[in-house]
Amino acid sequence: MTTARFDELIHPSTRLSLVAALAAADWAEFAFLKDRLGLSDSALSKQLATLEEAGYVATERRVCGSRRRVRARLTRAGRDAFDGHLAALQAIVIDATRPAEGSTTHS
Repeated sequence: MTTARFDELIHPSTRLSLVAALAAADWAEFAFLKDRLGLSDSALSKQLATLEEAGYVATERRVCGSRRRVRARLTRAGRDAFDGHLAALQAIVIDATRPAEGSTTHS
């Protein structure tokens, strides 16, 4: 079972979208992520570097013909952090929609 844990590193919308995209794939190509998220090369590189420093993402650089390609994947720690963050967000939503004790509802 996943432990709910709000993760400040993942929470900003750009990183949350990036981690969600990576969670859906084994590996994702840099160009795919750039297009999917609508980011510039430098913005995506910065976000990947931040997540890689935290141990949440692994990147691989390789040469294909005359082109350099970069791809990324979530690490086990990244997947655990993402799952915990989603569980924390779900708990927040559930708590927000649960009637408060002692409150009355009006129809």
